[in-house]
Amino acid sequence: MKVLITGANGMLAKAVIAHCRSIGDDVAAFSRDQLDISEIEQIREIFRRERPQAVLNCAAFTDVDGAERNVEKCFAANSTGVENLAVGSKEIDCAFATISTDYVFGGAKSGFYTQRDTPEPLASVYSRSKLDGEFRAKKAYARSIVIRSGWIFGSAGTNFLSVMHKLLADGRSINVIGDSFGTPTFAGDLAKRMRELVELDLPTVFHVVNSGEGTSYAGFAEAVCEIGGFDPDLLNVVKSDSLSRPAPRPKSSKLACLFTEKFGLAQLPFWKTALAEFIHSETN
Repeated sequence: MKVLITGANGMLAKAVIAHCRSIGDDVAAFSRDQLDISEIEQIREIFRRERPQAVLNCAAFTDVDGAERNVEKCFAANSTGVENLAVGSKEIDCAFATISTDYVFGGAKSGFYTQRDTPEPLASVYSRSKLDGEFRAKKAYARSIVIRSGWIFGSAGTNFLSVMHKLLADGRSINVIGDSFGTPTFAGDLAKRMRELVELDLPTVFHVVNSGEGTSYAGFAEAVCEIGGFDPDLLNVVKSDSLSRPAPRPKSSKLACLFTEKFGLAQLPFWKTALAEFIHSETN
């Protein structure tokens, strides 16, 4: 399959590129410098030249707190840009998948959020921009596949989950939140599922996370210590409201998918199994 991947310098995009190439896809990958998705004419030019059979959008503004002071940039990437890619995909009649977030939910639910739950994001710029991107994609192109995920970690990642093991390996003490919960997702597993979904070409909303009951940041950190052999005394468990962060986060944003088994797809590996694969790949 000829696939076009946006946001090529990002953690998830790198995993998607590697997976697609490993299965023999013809991959055209573009960084933001090469393709600004907020510019529809750039998209049209590149799409007409490349003629992909599927577009996998990994471009996003992911700095949750930074979004509060960069509203236009955030919406340009997460909303307008997603709509532009959907329009461009429709014009060349190809499959289109885009990544959304668990932050479209408010966090008051104690169990898993599924596709039956109505998105009600907290008042953060990031969460509102991602939900707006979902709406715009589906309105612009009925063939759009929206993939909600969260707590993504992986190689080349710069977020806290992805660098936690490095900090602990250096003997650094870290604060970990004990009262905020989610479903960790290994970028390598998300990449494989994203590719499977464009192959199925089923226009709907999917929740893609590693299996298990989810965890807190503290629970994730404890697993990192257990797997990597790091000192658990380096973990300082704190409450989320003790941190001064500009953007609000949901207390619990655990996701589960109603469609995985119905469409013949296997559950993704248990999150601790995926975490072990990640840490071992980083340390060997």
